[in-house]
Amino acid sequence: MQQAIAAPATARLPLWQRRPGVSFAVFGTVQITLIAAMTLISVLLPAIQRELGLDRAELALVNNAYAVSFCGLLLLSGRLGDLLGLRRALVVGMVVFGLASVANAAATSFAVMLLARFGQGIGAALTAPAAMALAGIVFRDPQRRARAIAIWGGLPVIGATSGILLSGVVANWVSWRWAFVVPAAVVALVLVLLPRVMPPAPEPHRIRVDVLGAVLVTAGLGGVCYGLVEAAEQGWAAAGVLVPLLAGLVALGSFALWEARAEHPLVPLSFFRSRKRLLGLLGVMLASSGTVTTTYFLPLYFQQQQAFSPLMTSIAFLPYGIAMFATGLFAGWLAVTAGARRMTAIGFAVGAAGLALLGQLDIASPYVGTLLAGLVVFPVGAALIFSAATAAAMDDVPDGQAGLAGGVLNTAMEGGPTIGFALLVSIAGTHTGRLTGGGTDAAVATTDGYGLAFTVAAAAYVAAIALSLLTLRRRYLG
Repeated sequence: MQQAIAAPATARLPLWQRRPGVSFAVFGTVQITLIAAMTLISVLLPAIQRELGLDRAELALVNNAYAVSFCGLLLLSGRLGDLLGLRRALVVGMVVFGLASVANAAATSFAVMLLARFGQGIGAALTAPAAMALAGIVFRDPQRRARAIAIWGGLPVIGATSGILLSGVVANWVSWRWAFVVPAAVVALVLVLLPRVMPPAPEPHRIRVDVLGAVLVTAGLGGVCYGLVEAAEQGWAAAGVLVPLLAGLVALGSFALWEARAEHPLVPLSFFRSRKRLLGLLGVMLASSGTVTTTYFLPLYFQQQQAFSPLMTSIAFLPYGIAMFATGLFAGWLAVTAGARRMTAIGFAVGAAGLALLGQLDIASPYVGTLLAGLVVFPVGAALIFSAATAAAMDDVPDGQAGLAGGVLNTAMEGGPTIGFALLVSIAGTHTGRLTGGGTDAAVATTDGYGLAFTVAAAAYVAAIALSLLTLRRRYLG
């Protein structure tokens, strides 16, 4: 009798309570789509350049516009989610992102394409922190919530890989434009599902908005991100790099000073007092930096040095994607059961091994060998880092700061590739220039530059292992 009464009562519960995993899957799909939209353009750039008649500088701006606006607005957008409401921030952000994706697909000029990519980044910046915060709300049990957050940490790598696989297939069979239709279609589907899967969000915190802090952090992050991504194209000494970079650093320094004395700070500095959270944020930065580096250099190597088609390039990345997905199935469980800090250190060790294998790249490298081994080993390490580091960064987030935490985490996720990518491209370019100046064949020199960049990235991961072990030792010593 009790069961007969309980069943209808359970059936009347909203879907997000009866099947929280469904809600999590929907929000996770949003996160994967936002990251895929960033990487899918990497395989499409040659076709876009030909059809729109872009020069190299214009092509670089189109490639970087999404990252600049996404990175620059994340902290502000995350805080706006807390102040204005997570549900509202999610819906508005997705609508902006979807419309901008359609504009990308229909673009017939450089100006339209550039503005549309900026628009995608703006919508993504508003969407990502809110989606992450709402995904955590659907799980009431703390242990299930912790595991869900750890699983969430592996989604960006899946998104980055999916973007490359999707774009290669689409560009080969139809047109590069259809690759931008896919994110818009996903947004439309999710908007239809949201009323059923959306949990009730916390009430917005009605406090005074830190306008000056918002202006300073947005200008600072935007300037630094723009300067770094342009450094890869113009060189570090160019005025177009130094001016926005220095202006951004000054703005960020002013932001830190202002936040220390503001009555209602946009980002309370106390949020960064936890060593565990700082280690998690560093892990996310390095994992995302390594992922973007591999998904940038290797498609270029396959297409320019090995004459792969876009479809063959996507197929070459299949082992990468399979390894990433397979690791993601259990990475969240490991992060919770074995400890986030310990798993972060293990992930760095595996990732360093994968990058070291890719560092052996040269013009005569066969696909089956150290190259394929690196394509399999590195994503395993990256998936472990993402899951464990996300769990560490999101541990014990104070009430009313869920959107802020999502904004900070996503800023680390986007800022890491921006900084790491600029440095590694600069290292690769400098090494290539030195070799070609000495008479080395351009293709050989370019490939050697890629290999050196991977080796330097491996060294950074080794240094991160030592830092992870140091924080673990301090934990056990009290």
